Amino acid sequence: MKRIFYFLFAGLLGFSCSNQTKDLQVTVENPSDFDRTEELVEVLVESITAKVKLADSTQTYIVKNSKGEIVPTQITYDGKLVFQSGVKAKESAVFTITTGAKEEYKAKTYGRLVTERKDDFAWENDRVAFRIYGPALLPIDGPSNGLDIWYKRTNDLKIDQWYKDDIAGVASYHDDHGEGLDDYKVGRSLGAGAMAPFVNGKLVLNENFASAEVLENGPLRTTFKLSYKDIDIDGKTYKESRTFSIDAGSQLSKVVQEYGVSDAIDVAAGFSKREKNDTIIVSPEKDYLIYREPSEKAGNVFLGLVFPNGIDSTTIDTYDVVNPVNNTKGTFTHVLAITKYQPNTPITYYTGYGWTKFGFETEAAFQTYLNNFSKGLKQPLIVKF
Repeated sequence: MKRIFYFLFAGLLGFSCSNQTKDLQVTVENPSDFDRTEELVEVLVESITAKVKLADSTQTYIVKNSKGEIVPTQITYDGKLVFQSGVKAKESAVFTITTGAKEEYKAKTYGRLVTERKDDFAWENDRVAFRIYGPALLPIDGPSNGLDIWYKRTNDLKIDQWYKDDIAGVASYHDDHGEGLDDYKVGRSLGAGAMAPFVNGKLVLNENFASAEVLENGPLRTTFKLSYKDIDIDGKTYKESRTFSIDAGSQLSKVVQEYGVSDAIDVAAGFSKREKNDTIIVSPEKDYLIYREPSEKAGNVFLGLVFPNGIDSTTIDTYDVVNPVNNTKGTFTHVLAITKYQPNTPITYYTGYGWTKFGFETEAAFQTYLNNFSKGLKQPLIVKF
């Protein structure tokens, strides 16, 4: 889920209401040597209203491609008009922003609090699916604030159907019935890419999230914020929150991790490491990490972390923990990417996966995807008016 920056000509903001026009032409250029057709273009709504005025509340902004076809759009909670770019390597595309009646577009992203399943929060797009554990599960299974992934091999949104069938006893989501399954193991770990403070060489794990707020829910982007109980870090108590966002067409979820610390601390995001038959890849630029899960009933799954500002170091960490609910002891090992968290400066990173049964036949194919994803963050699409 890549955030695309935008370049605004200085003169655009100078238009007054008297200079408003009916349409606004936008050119999207891809400076990269790889296709970025699924990526979302972002345009500030306030830069559009400077030129194109809505007649009344029944209208909205419509985007058309060069053929005059309507392109699905979304106005995000933070004031951006987004749509998929459609641009291939070293090419450009022209779009027209105009006004019209509000359209209903097929949702490609979705998420919700699943109260009927112990307050899971689950989210997905047309490529991947995730979930994280809520407060109702805490007294039953004990704490687990790691990230779970559901392997999908369909472009359809399946969260609701999988939960419904599993709860009704019709079909377990732990088995693949042709569209994917939940075969990932989290336990008392970071799971598939969560973050925690890494103080004095040890992870400081929080509990399940305490509350959830949906900020937007499709059709092209879903964003929500999870708040946690205060966490004790080296004798001091701080607030913690995570804001997740997923875009249509992306293999990765964006995470904005925030701690209310007053001093810089080390933090680590990572993956649960299995005992054998796995592989670890760290990019030469230290901007992404890949972990290949051992092949089990699901086949090969490749997990990926992308840090736009880079990783300071990586390590393998093992620890023992006792579940306070059932008093059982467990041993967990992580592959960790460590970086520094600065006060009042949330960390943004991305986590997700690729699956051999849905678009990534080899680890090399997923590495190419992550490499291009990371390059795209550094070399955003160029938007001109």
